Amino acid sequence: MENSINRRVTKIQVPSIRKFSNMVTAYPDAINLTLGQPDFPTPEHIKEAGISAIRQNQTAYTHNAGLLSLRQAASDFVHRKYGLSYDAEKETIVTNGATEAIDTTFRTILREGDEVLLPAPIYPGYEPLISLCGAVPIFIDVTQNGFKINAELIKRKITKKTRCLVLCSPSNPLGIVLDQEDIIEISRLLKEKDIFVVSDEIYSELTFDKNHYSIASVPGMKEKTIVINGLAKSHSMTGWRIGFIFAPAYLSEEMLKVHLYNSVCASTISQYAAIEALTHGINDANYMVVEYRKRRDYVCERLTNMGLDVVKPEGAFYVFPSIKSTNMNSFDFTVNLLQEAKVAVVPGDGFSEFGEGFVRISYATSMEKLKIALDRMEQFIRSLKIKKVVGNHQ
Repeated sequence: MENSINRRVTKIQVPSIRKFSNMVTAYPDAINLTLGQPDFPTPEHIKEAGISAIRQNQTAYTHNAGLLSLRQAASDFVHRKYGLSYDAEKETIVTNGATEAIDTTFRTILREGDEVLLPAPIYPGYEPLISLCGAVPIFIDVTQNGFKINAELIKRKITKKTRCLVLCSPSNPLGIVLDQEDIIEISRLLKEKDIFVVSDEIYSELTFDKNHYSIASVPGMKEKTIVINGLAKSHSMTGWRIGFIFAPAYLSEEMLKVHLYNSVCASTISQYAAIEALTHGINDANYMVVEYRKRRDYVCERLTNMGLDVVKPEGAFYVFPSIKSTNMNSFDFTVNLLQEAKVAVVPGDGFSEFGEGFVRISYATSMEKLKIALDRMEQFIRSLKIKKVVGNHQ
């Protein structure tokens, strides 16, 4: 019966992020810098809202698109924060996390043989969902452009089969935030083309040096843009599984069909907690950003002092240093770092072939653990340099 399994499924690989996170369990004294999960607890007032929902027996199905009060809170939130205007009833869908939102979006807009443009290195969660739709991921190398996608790089990859461009800003794994000027230039390129934009804005609240700017706010772009967002990163609610799709009504109507047959509705309890997050907790991310900024500055300084090339991230909680100076590929580097120094990071090639020669470090952990991890990493890199010198003299 093995041969009767869907070939598109059997071709999918478990992402390196999960592989290395799982490997850490064999090293109980290792420090795990692999997962993109905030180390802050969900704010107390949000937890209390969830508890209250249970006590009030708010445990039945909701409207497939989610509680209208939550959809209104979500549309109000993105309007106040980013100037986006979405009708709560017709243009807003609550999903089981941003991942389901992405899956629902791709299954709605992609056709067999369509091409999807992906700035790379990029989060590995997009490619399998694209392939399951029978579409083709097309990677755009941004490593030679300071990790930033721009209109010229996109233009070179557009063909008659191009159906969609994925933008993720702030970016995973790069931490790059697209400038307003770059987004407007990309909009000029795409405005008259029959190409959708999937704008993954899950890290929109976590920016350090500039404000988040959504391509959906550019005049003429809303009708072809699907905005993905959620509460996992902004409110430290990864396990609550609340995501959002914001899209024009003609698209939302079709996406709702995919969503309802996939999951009926998001967790009712989580939805009530999400209302609290988006109203009374509208600025809950602020204190996290302060801490992430301190960690970013510390991590970048330490990595630079180790002799590693670093593009300073502007958002999210990742840094993507080059390890090319070690003359090791990213997989071997991460395995040896874990085994010898008891520090777990993610090999860059897990974020497409263009991530080779880099590693992703998540600084969504305490400063105390970061200091220990970077001390260990520094010692590891120092030992590599000593081995290289000794090898050259033999």
